[in-house]
Amino acid sequence: MVTGRSGKTQYYVAASVDGFIADREGGLEWLLQFGFEEFQGEYDAFLAEVGVVVMGSATYEFVLAEGGPWAYPEQVSWVLSSRPLSLPEVQEGELRFARGDVAELHEQWVEAANGRNVWIVGGGVVAAQVTDAGLLDEIVLTTMPVVLGAGTPLLPVAATSGVLSASGTHVHPSGAITTRYALPRP
Repeated sequence: MVTGRSGKTQYYVAASVDGFIADREGGLEWLLQFGFEEFQGEYDAFLAEVGVVVMGSATYEFVLAEGGPWAYPEQVSWVLSSRPLSLPEVQEGELRFARGDVAELHEQWVEAANGRNVWIVGGGVVAAQVTDAGLLDEIVLTTMPVVLGAGTPLLPVAATSGVLSASGTHVHPSGAITTRYALPRP
């Protein structure tokens, strides 16, 4: 963990066995077929420790397009975008739009999280930028028992990482496996 702060910066994500977070068309039907019941307790425990969620504009638009109330009303939500967004802002929770270097924005996320964790919701490019900047503490990865062959990569980083430290592996009834990976620190 980066010194000088109490919360972690985490990438909590589901991916196919071959490392994709969306299929060739950007869809999630392959993931949604598993439902949410078996993952709900784990997700709720994770979210209870999160003070800030960070996502790119495509993820934001996807979440809004799903309809219903905003998924993160208890967290400060940051949307990173270099373009105008096509959907309206949410009515619940606190929402901030930003652009710029994630290393500079990270300090603001940590401050807004107020000692709780920062969750990099997605997509993979945002998570890779945070990782490349040396700011990601942990990946909480649920590997789904499906192979996609192509799609949106899990974490398209610029360079090979050091060895990750795995802990907390949990096998779900569907065959999905959740593992926590701590990233090495320089």
